[in-house]
Amino acid sequence: MLAAAALPVAALLLSTNAHAIPTYDEVRQDFRSSETLILSREGEAIQRIRTDATVRRGQWIALADVSPALRAALLLSEDKRFYEHSGVDWRAASAAAWGNLWNQRTRGASTITMQLAGLLDGDWQQGPGGRSVVQKIGQTVAAQVLDRRWRKDQILEAYLNLVPFRGELVGIDALSRTLFDKAPHGLDDREAAVAAALVRAPNAKPQLVAQRACGVLKEMNRPSPVHCDALDLFATAALQRRAFHPSEGIAPHFSRQLMAQVRAADAGRGKAPQIRSTLSAPLQRTALETLTRHLRELRGRHVEDGAVIVLDNATGDVLAWIGSSGVLSQAQEVDGVLAWRQPGSTLKPFLYAEAIAEKRLTAASLIEDSPAYIPTASGLYIPQNYDRQFKGWVSARTALAASLNVPAVRTLVMVGTDPFHEQLVAFGMPLRESGGYYGYSLALGSAEVPLLHLTNGYRALANGGAFSAVRMQSAPQGSAAARKQVIDAGAAFIVGDMLSDTNARVRTFGPDSVLNTRFWTAVKTGTSKDMRDNYAVGWSQRYTVGVWVGNASGAPMHDVSGTSGAAPIWAELMRWLHRQQGSKPPAPPPGVVRTQVQFGVQDAAGNWLESPREEWFLRGTEQKRFAIDAVESLHESRRARAADAGDTSMPPRILSPAQGTIVALDPDIPPARQRVQFIATNAPETVRWRFNGKEKGKGAEWSWLPWPGRYQVELMDRSGKVLDQTSIEVRGAGVRQ
Repeated sequence: MLAAAALPVAALLLSTNAHAIPTYDEVRQDFRSSETLILSREGEAIQRIRTDATVRRGQWIALADVSPALRAALLLSEDKRFYEHSGVDWRAASAAAWGNLWNQRTRGASTITMQLAGLLDGDWQQGPGGRSVVQKIGQTVAAQVLDRRWRKDQILEAYLNLVPFRGELVGIDALSRTLFDKAPHGLDDREAAVAAALVRAPNAKPQLVAQRACGVLKEMNRPSPVHCDALDLFATAALQRRAFHPSEGIAPHFSRQLMAQVRAADAGRGKAPQIRSTLSAPLQRTALETLTRHLRELRGRHVEDGAVIVLDNATGDVLAWIGSSGVLSQAQEVDGVLAWRQPGSTLKPFLYAEAIAEKRLTAASLIEDSPAYIPTASGLYIPQNYDRQFKGWVSARTALAASLNVPAVRTLVMVGTDPFHEQLVAFGMPLRESGGYYGYSLALGSAEVPLLHLTNGYRALANGGAFSAVRMQSAPQGSAAARKQVIDAGAAFIVGDMLSDTNARVRTFGPDSVLNTRFWTAVKTGTSKDMRDNYAVGWSQRYTVGVWVGNASGAPMHDVSGTSGAAPIWAELMRWLHRQQGSKPPAPPPGVVRTQVQFGVQDAAGNWLESPREEWFLRGTEQKRFAIDAVESLHESRRARAADAGDTSMPPRILSPAQGTIVALDPDIPPARQRVQFIATNAPETVRWRFNGKEKGKGAEWSWLPWPGRYQVELMDRSGKVLDQTSIEVRGAGVRQ
């Protein structure tokens, strides 16, 4: 009796709760996809990442974006009089009650509106033993309230987005993309019939799903006949498919880092369905296409991986982030932007900037490029240029632009390993060891640095020595991270001018280098030991671009120079970035002056040590003439050697290269610029040069394009008589013409 009396009270309470049903806008707003969309700065979805492991929901799909076939199949299967009743199909309810009275099986009387009411409020959801009478009353009242407050299209749309289909799949977007690998608007009759069958029996066996789908399909295609023979195989294959990948898009590595950053900042306050990033979708696609195209051209040289990072100089916004070459790579998950790699010569600009800032050097200071034997705690450190040839006295500008190793090491001796290490850390490079650990090889890039931090360090040089962190998430326009001055602005300006000097690069890269752009840029290439990594990093007035090519496995590349690996990618991206805008050189900061300078005196042939030019200086360090006393004695020795060459009493002999010379090819220098000069004294122009028994050239002076190997070189006269001989060895990778 008490239970019977309590029934009307409970029904009344549930009826009251039914009137508190949410509005369509509230349901739409509260919907949470199991995916987070990463948007570009333009608002375009560039990556989709699954962030909820408990359920699989796609995006909310508008009813207009659901295929007509699916809408028809669902109504035929679940609620034929959906557009006629007011939330409850009393005719179907009467038929169901009559069937239950006579123990007959019926379709059931639960309309789409009633099912949606159950999805919106768990109190009315069906349990393992079915719904109680109280639940049925509450659900019936809620459905009628829902039908009065919502439009029919809103009810159907919400139902399609909230209904569980199979396993973890909830909503039509997750179902369509997982089982049919297409968007909901593309479902055909057969796929729609299977989807409708899953609503009725989400976890049924494939054979039962196919059987029910066949019934729906027949109703959809009346009066035309339908053959369901192949539907069993189709349903079985569809239910086994998992085409809805956890992550999809054009920026997987960037999105992974952005999500980690957002999670750390949110501290568990909730998952954002969309995150607006700093990435530019058009630039990201261009960078990816450019990288993969150039890497395909290098596949024959054992190069399969690459990475690209593009930064906005003013804000630090990451505009492009390509962490891998994708299908070309054997390690697609490895993020080349964050991988620890040896940067090679790309650390030299920071070293020269430090030396200039400390007023130990100027851009015009002369540094000797000659054999050096530097004592260290572990023995002698003997740096070498890759070609084992020395240029003598060169200016700091030439040494940096030509990427000479020995002058860089001599500069580091002046600066000190610990101060240089501290300066690199100030530029944002997270070095793992101390300056003493790396020693003087730090000048040549022996420390491992991620491309992201290296490129942002170059961005600091572009900003006059002011460092700030990069930014990945979109922020209000005009805002930027706080900057910290980490080196003298004048020193940063001078180094940028040195790296933009196409004339200073000519000695190494030639007059038509790929690094030369029609607009102002400053750039440096670098190659690590054994040709495992190749870099090109540089900036324009607005952008800083860093490119790495190599192999994620650390395997060495073959025949890749500084201008055939990363540099063409860097140059092409710079051209794309400036296709509609120019790039002007920066204005000199206060405290920088320009002075005309000369180098030494002219030799007998009228040549200067370096051509006179205008040079930039920090105020107080300028001077008009740079000379080394020993250079005069060098000119005298050259004159004496020329006199010896004119003495016909001396027999012909090989003057250069000397016996036992080892030539090591520099991967940072174009092969055509690494020719070895063979010079014979007291020899007529008819003499010939023979390598390991094969004639290669002729003339008293002859330029040879080296190729790795050991050679016995013989100087012969016209009759084939051997006049002199020497032996040389070429090491490294060469490129045949």
